[in-house]
Amino acid sequence: MKTLLRISALALLGLNLQQASAGTGADSYNLVEKGRYLAVLGDCTACHTVPGQAPFSGGVAIDTPFGKLVGANITPDPETGLGRWTFDDFQAVMSTGHSRGGKRLYGAMPFTAYTKVRREDNLALWAYLQTLQPVHNPVETNQLPFPFSVRTSLIGWNWLNFTQGEFVPSADKSPQWNRGAYLVEGLGHCGTCHTPKNLIGGDDNGHFLAGANLQGWVAPDITANPHSGIGQWSTEDLVQYLKTGANRFDIASGPMAEAVENSTQHWSEEDLLAVAVYLKDGAAGKASPAPVAATDAAMVAGKAIYADRCSACHVSNGTGVKHLFPALAAAPLVNNNDPTSLIRVVLAGSRAGSTDAAPTAPAMPSFAWNLSDDNIADVLTYVRNTWGNAAAPVTASDVAQMRKDLAN
Repeated sequence: MKTLLRISALALLGLNLQQASAGTGADSYNLVEKGRYLAVLGDCTACHTVPGQAPFSGGVAIDTPFGKLVGANITPDPETGLGRWTFDDFQAVMSTGHSRGGKRLYGAMPFTAYTKVRREDNLALWAYLQTLQPVHNPVETNQLPFPFSVRTSLIGWNWLNFTQGEFVPSADKSPQWNRGAYLVEGLGHCGTCHTPKNLIGGDDNGHFLAGANLQGWVAPDITANPHSGIGQWSTEDLVQYLKTGANRFDIASGPMAEAVENSTQHWSEEDLLAVAVYLKDGAAGKASPAPVAATDAAMVAGKAIYADRCSACHVSNGTGVKHLFPALAAAPLVNNNDPTSLIRVVLAGSRAGSTDAAPTAPAMPSFAWNLSDDNIADVLTYVRNTWGNAAAPVTASDVAQMRKDLAN
């Protein structure tokens, strides 16, 4: 019934679905439903839907190191959305990063990944977008300060950071692996968050998926590195995490919890497994660093704080409680070079995402009110260098900076 209503909406809007589906051989029903699923795979709602507002009507603020960008209205509204666009306009956005009229887009719209999406998938996405309720919502997408607001600078940015072209399967890999690669590198745009950035905000693809700091959170290393990445996770662990937001190693929080809620929990089992197979096939990464000595003053102080404030939930040996409180022992995020997310969670608390498979979301309280900067630095240094973990110490100045950022 929903699809019939969508197709009726197409007729009412005077849209030409046949143009979008030309050459695909798919009827409008299957094309629109395929596009709906692809929009979920791409988590389009994350940047184009403000919570509580009409779907895909834009207005989501995206903070970048250079200023603020805002997600566009991609409903079929003719004045403020895509109502006057053609499929070729949409294809240009996805494939080349050029908006209607040739306007160059900023990399916050991940066209550097979307260029890998096949044309037939873009046709389906376009057909689905035409079925949305048109919403009149003017959005000023470019709110960057001068000189970053000048789009001609993107000519050089693209030359340095963008390689156009659809995904090309690897002949020596299985169809399942290639499907996973297509999703991770393309529509899933995992590298947009999980790949370190260069000085001008482009992906450092020499360290693809090795983790990055974005908007006060660490998108962790999701390479097969056994120390700081997912090398110790099985494919089943990965599927469980993406489907439910939790596994024996970790519980999703922050932006990843939103990605699980809005996107990955709705992926098919086949696609989740394909992504897991692809990620597990990566390079193992470099050797683990040496841990901070247990006799170090910060470690001694941190051990006492952990026993008093943390062990009730995370257990004395750091193993946590399955599906409720995450393990800290041998945890990739704990071993990450960047402790930003750990500091943030201790200061501000956190609540895991709620999914259909795991509707009860566990939470961690804030300790900003009763732990000093030194206390938090010490306990995190202890956690990052105990139970097989090894990572750089956390400093009180690191904690003080995060406390200040959270207060603003």
